[in-house]
Amino acid sequence: MDSMPLATDDSSVLTVLEPTERTVPLVFSSPHSGRDYPAAFVAESRLDPQSLRRSEDSFVDELFASVVNWGAPLLSARFPRAYCDPNREPYELDPAMFSGQLPHYANTRSPRVVAGLGTIARVVATGAEIYKGKLPVAEVERRVGLYYRPYHRRLAALLEETRLRFGWSLLVDCHSMPSIGGPMDRDVGLSRVDVVLGDCYGASCAPVITEVVEDAFRQRGYRVVRNTPYAGGFTTRNYGQPRHHSHALQIEINRALYMDEAQHSKLPSFSRLAADLEGVVAALAGLTTEQVLS
Repeated sequence: MDSMPLATDDSSVLTVLEPTERTVPLVFSSPHSGRDYPAAFVAESRLDPQSLRRSEDSFVDELFASVVNWGAPLLSARFPRAYCDPNREPYELDPAMFSGQLPHYANTRSPRVVAGLGTIARVVATGAEIYKGKLPVAEVERRVGLYYRPYHRRLAALLEETRLRFGWSLLVDCHSMPSIGGPMDRDVGLSRVDVVLGDCYGASCAPVITEVVEDAFRQRGYRVVRNTPYAGGFTTRNYGQPRHHSHALQIEINRALYMDEAQHSKLPSFSRLAADLEGVVAALAGLTTEQVLS
């Protein structure tokens, strides 16, 4: 794992792949594929570096890199989810993790916090505790200010630019999921389908968007369900405001389709999945304003 310097500009904490020209009202994001682990974080963890990666959506940014071929940008966090999770509210925090008083506006009771998976997580996806001891409360503002906020500032700017140019925007929030439900999940021990589409039960995007994506995956032989066990995280809920012509859809890809989950290494099937995903992106790129805003 590479150490990450203190963020002084957003290029050290995020990456934006830009097309030669933006030709579609689509923006793609990968909040959990970051793999730049700060050395101090690794040192203060009770887990070894490989175990720290259990929450990582490994290689999702690479799987969706072809979106630039279709005129859409891709925003990726460089920092790891286990360090700071941008798919949460900015202050979803467990008071027991910190020495000192959290801000009064912190959300300390959300289901994510209870599960140990707040903005600063207590555990990795397997349920293993991350830290040896308590963190200073000042660490909250440092991580939120230097990692979380730059990510969302850039994401909001990309979406605003897109809406101004095309009259509407669609954010596709890209994730991967363990092939079997883990101890922190509702479907613990159960094998999962290939793809889960989260549109907040129809609230975060026009129905035609979910239909087009579902059909594109099914045509390529993938098993798809909607909203179970993932209906969409903070990003989908926050930016998915169809009444304001701002749509959002979360895509979860089964990791067994493209990687060795224990070794965090790509399988030969990676390239086929990436090609199929480009086909899904092409289907999205074919959506018309009339279809989405009717």
